[in-house]
Amino acid sequence: MIRKFLLLSCLIAANVCMAQKDILFTIKELPAFHPKGSNIYLAGSFNGWNPADDNYKFSRNNDGQYILKLSLTGNNYEYKITRGSWDKVETTKEGGAIANRNLQVRESTTVELNVAEWADRFPTVKPKSTASKNVAVLDTAFLIPQLKRTRRIMVYLPENYNADPKKRYPVLYMHDGQNLFDDATSFSGEWGVDEFLDTQKDKACIVVAIDHGNDKRLTEYNPYNNERFGQGEGKAYVNFLAKTLKPFIDKKFRTNKSREKTFVAGSSMGGLISLYTVMAYPKVFSAAGVFSPAFHVAGSELLTDIEKAEIAQDIRLFVYAGKQESDNLIKEVTSVTDKLRTHNNIRISTVIADYGKHTEADWKKAFPEFYYWLVR
Repeated sequence: MIRKFLLLSCLIAANVCMAQKDILFTIKELPAFHPKGSNIYLAGSFNGWNPADDNYKFSRNNDGQYILKLSLTGNNYEYKITRGSWDKVETTKEGGAIANRNLQVRESTTVELNVAEWADRFPTVKPKSTASKNVAVLDTAFLIPQLKRTRRIMVYLPENYNADPKKRYPVLYMHDGQNLFDDATSFSGEWGVDEFLDTQKDKACIVVAIDHGNDKRLTEYNPYNNERFGQGEGKAYVNFLAKTLKPFIDKKFRTNKSREKTFVAGSSMGGLISLYTVMAYPKVFSAAGVFSPAFHVAGSELLTDIEKAEIAQDIRLFVYAGKQESDNLIKEVTSVTDKLRTHNNIRISTVIADYGKHTEADWKKAFPEFYYWLVR
C-alpha cells in the first residue's frame, strides 16, 4: 500500500512539473530613442531562438505597455529581447553584448523587463576574425540541390596537411558552421574547434563546417513536420550531406573515405540532425556527436523511427547534455538513449555536465572530451 502511495505521489509530482505555467512578461523601460511602433519579440530556447516569431511578439495593453503572456512547462529557459532580428537585439547602454536572460519556471508569475539599448543604435564594427590560419572558405554559395538553395561551407585542414601528400585523414562534418571557428561570425562566441585541433598533431582530422540556413535552420535540421516551425526538410538535408557534400570533399581533399573515419556532430537542432544523419546513412557515417539535442522538436516520431530502424553496422554516439539547460532535456535524452540501446550494435557514451548550459561556451568545454572519444 505504501509503495502504491509513493508511486502515486511521484506521478502527481511529475504532472505538476509538466503542467503549463502562465508567465506574463512586461517591459517596464525602453531606451530613450526607442523607435515608436516597432515590434518587440522574445527569442529563446523555447522557440528555437527565432528573433521574429509572431507567437512570441509583445502586444500593447490599454496603458500602452508592452506585454506578452506565455504558457510554459516547469523548466529552465534562456532568452533575449529583439526587434525582429539579431542586428536589433537588446544591448547594454554602451551597445555591448549582454548575456542570455534566464527564466526558471516553477509557478505562474510576472517577469518585469528593462531594455537598456538596441544593437542597431550603434555603429557597426566588423569583429576581428579569430579563425585559425588552417580554416578556409570552400565556397560561399555551395549548391544544395536537394533543397534548391546555397550555403557557405568552410574546411579546417590539419596543421601538417601539406607535409605528407600520401597521408589521408578522417573527416568530421559539423552543423552551425558560423559558430565553430570564428567569433566574427558566431551567434554568441565560437566553439574554438580550430584552435583545439591545432594542438592535435597526432590525432589530426579534417572538419567540414556547414553554415546553418538562418530562417531555414529549424526546418533543415528537423526530419519531421512541426506544427509551429513548419514542414521538416531534414531528410533532404542529410541526403545532401551523404550524397552530395561527402563525395565532393572526398574528391577535393585527401580523406579517409571509409565510414569508420567519417563522423558528424552538432548542437541543439544540430544535435537532432546529427543523430538522424547517422541513423539514416549508417553505411556512410559511423559516429555522431549529439550535443544538447532538441529532441522535443521531433516529437514521438523520432522514437518510432529508432524502434523501426534496421542498423546492420556498429554506430557510436556521444550524447551530451547540461543540467543547467532544461529539466525536460535530461528526461528527453534518457528516453531517446534508452530506446537507442535496444539496438545491440549502437554504443552510447552519455555525458551529463553539472555546469552545462545551452551555450557555445559550454559546448566548447565539452568538445575536447568528445574529440578524444571520437578518434581514440
